[in-house]
Parts: sequence; C-alpha cells; structure tokens
Amino acid sequence: MRTNIFKQYTALMLIVLFFGASCTKDFKDINTNPVAYGPSSFDPNYTLTTAQLTYTGSIDFSYDTWRGNLIYCSTMMQGLSTVVSYWAGDKYMLNEGYTAAYWGNAAVGAYIEQVRPIVDVVEFTKGQQKYNNVHQIARIWKALIFARLTDLYGDVPYSQAGQGYYTSIFNPKYDSQQAIYTDLLKEVEEATNALNSSGDKVSGDVIYKGDIEKWKRFGNSLLLRLAMRLVKIDETTAKNYATKVIGKTMTSNADDAILMHDESGARVTQNRNSQVLLGDGGQEHFYVKWSKTIIDLMKNTADPRLGKVAVTKLYLSDGSKTQNTSFDANPLVQKGMPNGKDLSAVPSQNVSSDPFYTSMPDYSSPSPNMLKRNGPTFILTYAQTELLLAEAAQRWNIGGSAATHFNNGVKAGITGLVPYDASMAIAAGTADTYLLANAYSSGTGLQQINTQYWLQSNIQMDFYETWSNWRRTGFPTLIPVVFAGNATNGTIPRRFPYPVEEAAKNGANYRAASAAVIGGDRLTGRVWWDKQ
Repeated sequence: MRTNIFKQYTALMLIVLFFGASCTKDFKDINTNPVAYGPSSFDPNYTLTTAQLTYTGSIDFSYDTWRGNLIYCSTMMQGLSTVVSYWAGDKYMLNEGYTAAYWGNAAVGAYIEQVRPIVDVVEFTKGQQKYNNVHQIARIWKALIFARLTDLYGDVPYSQAGQGYYTSIFNPKYDSQQAIYTDLLKEVEEATNALNSSGDKVSGDVIYKGDIEKWKRFGNSLLLRLAMRLVKIDETTAKNYATKVIGKTMTSNADDAILMHDESGARVTQNRNSQVLLGDGGQEHFYVKWSKTIIDLMKNTADPRLGKVAVTKLYLSDGSKTQNTSFDANPLVQKGMPNGKDLSAVPSQNVSSDPFYTSMPDYSSPSPNMLKRNGPTFILTYAQTELLLAEAAQRWNIGGSAATHFNNGVKAGITGLVPYDASMAIAAGTADTYLLANAYSSGTGLQQINTQYWLQSNIQMDFYETWSNWRRTGFPTLIPVVFAGNATNGTIPRRFPYPVEEAAKNGANYRAASAAVIGGDRLTGRVWWDKQ
C-alpha cells in the first residue's frame, strides 16, 4: 500500500519540488496558469509527499545522506568504519563541503528540498478546514525537519525560513536554538491534538497512508524525543512534556514511521543509504564496514541481531560490485573494523596495523538484506520511543517502570528488523533470552538505555539520531581515535560548522550566529542543548 501511494505521487511531487518552491519569484504566475495548478485547484497532498521523500535524502542522488549521515555521523559514532580517504568523520577532519551538505546550497539540501515544500503545505492549508489534517501533519513534519537541522548546526534560520513568497524575506534571520525548541514543542503538541480521525483524508501521506491515529502516536512520540533533548539544559521543560505524552506514544512496531522506497524511480526515489553502500558512487561497497565498537558490543552480549545485520566476505574483489552469494553470516566470525584507519603509508594509521587484520573481506559488512534500493528509511520507531520512556521513568519516576519500558524497547528493536527483509525476523522468545542475560539495573540504567538507543539507531542507519542522542547523554562511552592532523585535538565532534557560503548569501545574520556559537563555529563548538 505504501509503495502504491508512493508511485502514484512520485512524478507530480518532483514537478512540485522543482517548480513549487516558496522562494521562486514567479511562483504566482506558475500557480495561476490556467493549464496548471492554481489556488482553487492545487492539492497540497502532492507537496506533502515531496517533503516526506526529501527528508530521507536529496533528489540529487545521495548528496546529503552520503556526506552527513554516512561520511560523518556513522563513523564519528563508530557505527560504521572505512578506509576510504575522503570519509573524514572518524578521522575528525573538517571537510567544509561535506559538513555543509545537509544544510545545502542553491540547488539541493534541506532548505531547498525539505523546508520549502513543507512550508508551502503549512501556509497553503492554514485556515482551510477541508485540509485540517494535512495542515496538522505538515506542522508535525516541519518540526521533524527543523529538529534535525538545529540539532546538527545549532541556531539556524527557522521562523523566516522558506517564507520568501509569503513575506519577501530572502535573507532569513537565525533563530536561537532555545527559541526553536520552544516553538517545536508548541507546534507538535498543538498539531497532534488538532488531528481529527473523522476529518479530511490525507491522500499524499506515504508514511502512514493517512492513518490519523498513527499520526497522533507519532506526534506524541516525536514530542517525547524533542523533550528529552533538553535534559541537560532545561530539565523542567523536558519532564513537563515527557509527562504530557505518557500513554499516548507508539504502542508496537506496527507504529514505526518508515518510508519504503521505490527502485523504479532510478536514483531519485531509491534508498539513499543503500545507494552509497552498494557502491553507486565509488568503492564504498568494498571498504565500508561495521565498526569494531558495534561488532564487539554485539558479540560480547550475544545479541541475536548480529547474525542478521553483519556478514563477512560479501565482496571478494575491490573492483567488482558483484556480491558473493556465499557470504558468511555466522556471528562467531564477525569482525568489526577499527575506526580512524586508512590505507596510507603511515604505519600506525594503516588498517594493517590492526592486530586482527587479515584481509578486507574478513571485516563485517552490513548484510545485503539491509541494503536494498527499495528498502526502508526508519524515521522514528517504537523501540526508540520505549527507550526514551525508560529514561524518563529512570530520571523522574514517571510513566511506569523503567525496566518494563527498557525491555519493551530492546525487544522491539530485536524483533523489528522485518521491514529490511522477512528473513531478518527474530522470534520474541529469542529477545526474551537476550534480556534475561542482559537484565536492566537501575544503578546503570541510563548507560544501558542509551547504549541500546545507540545500537538501535545505528542498526536503523539513522546516524544523525545516533549522534544527537550520544551528545545528549554521553552513552555509550566511545574512545576517540588518534589520527594525525585532526581538527578537534582528538575529541569527537559536537556540531557541524555553518556553510561558508552563508557569509556571502546571508552575511549579517550568518556573522551574528557564528559569533554566538558556544565554543566557536567549528567541529568542537556546541549546540545550546549540549551543555557540558
């Protein structure tokens, strides 16, 4: 069903993306053309589909996903590891073009491909009762989009962003992250409460197919995630909003927010992580592996997911993208690649310095069942939500037992791999056995909860979320790499610097925002909620 809706709207949503942007100066002419859509005939459902798709990656192949989610976040967080020379993340090197990719430029990136269409939906549907549910879902999706932007960069254009057509402001101010989070919490709460199951049908929704009850649970789960970001900087607000959503969040893996991709759309609608890791743009298929950190953790705890997500000998030649059908999924032979290694002539940095090195195919690759062009992008899941509820219970004694929520979250993560492939199913009894061997303890509760959150988000390949939650909690304890010439004095980066082209495009606002960054506009600076 999701796929059918997705295919139905793909062609038109791309037209909307290119020609319906809110800052386009001839927007009015385009949308009042008698043979085109106009104010009386335009259906905002199409643009909603666009915004949902582009949140999962740029229409320009994997522009932001490749650079932001994979090159930087996945390796900084020691989920993945690679010796590919331009993967700067786990070497803590600054490539300004890569750290700026998620923000984007004049053609691609979040502000062009995500913010513009979702702002158009919100503005177009405002005050129109016939589009009430579309409007409320768009408000929630807009909050999701801006939450990631501000988590990556800190203060960003928010209140005036994407408003060029409506306000003629083409150089938007940077709002403080504190102000952004205050508004995000308000928007998600109001929009979720305003959803009406008896109201208008949301036909362009490729996440839940217009299921309003699922959207309510998504909204409340997102509200919880936003609230928990604030535990270090504003614990009172965090607890207040966490309390509000108790009993209203996702109830099972069936509530997971997932976008299933479509292989028929060439590079436009395929899964972006898979495109990169299958080697569409280079040699990533052969040289990107699971990190030693994550493989060792799964082996040491006998995690049943290990035999599903990792394989050795998937590729036997660095030149061929043909997968070896005799790959080895035996958990006992899985071996993670250490982070911070390359193929250089520096002995200590070359991957051959790993005492366990034998050959590249012997390191564990993500399972081919996870890397499909029509595979899922996980956006927010029941497993993550239950782990956040476990933390809220542990911190504030609200919402029931921390151990119960922890068990629910871990079990959901173990049994929730089926969207990747039916062969990745793990029985509930197997998850129960794992939990007996790795029982929750209140004394180490926060560490256990957030280590599982790190593990779950890595397996979902949402490395943006892995990085944000690690910065928020400090768990798991990751040992920084030592790499010559790094840009952080050997510490794990805390934020992405602003794009340098902002100095020319939005100079005064950019300079004020840069000067306000805690620790400076660099990889070691900190966003507002990342209090030391």
